Amino acid sequence: MRGAGGNDGGEFSFLIGLAMMVAGGYLLLSNIVIRPMFGFGTRAFGLGGVDVTTGMLLIPFMFGVALIFYEGRSKIGWFLAIASVIALIAGVISNLTLQFSALSVFDLLVILVLLFGGIGLFLRSLRG
Repeated sequence: MRGAGGNDGGEFSFLIGLAMMVAGGYLLLSNIVIRPMFGFGTRAFGLGGVDVTTGMLLIPFMFGVALIFYEGRSKIGWFLAIASVIALIAGVISNLTLQFSALSVFDLLVILVLLFGGIGLFLRSLRG
């Protein structure tokens, strides 16, 4: 039976590298703060200077749902409802702000050494 990457003795480097990658990735992602704000911004989609807000997206959604309940096969109703939900989700995702929480330089260096050192060990263990 051969080890990781088809060579002998690669299991230890593989496991240590994997553990370091997981620990570094976890620490990096756990120190990122997400600040949500909704809105497509000003003058979105060339609407003549009109800001697109959540309420503006919910109005066609409500009409679409009403049309769906009135007639289940209404293509316009389904289109309005689905397009409004997609626009709402896209607006929320596109306006997330990712920031690092307050870290000391030592903490950041430990995270980077764990993450990239683990990647190096992991890849070395897979080399034939």
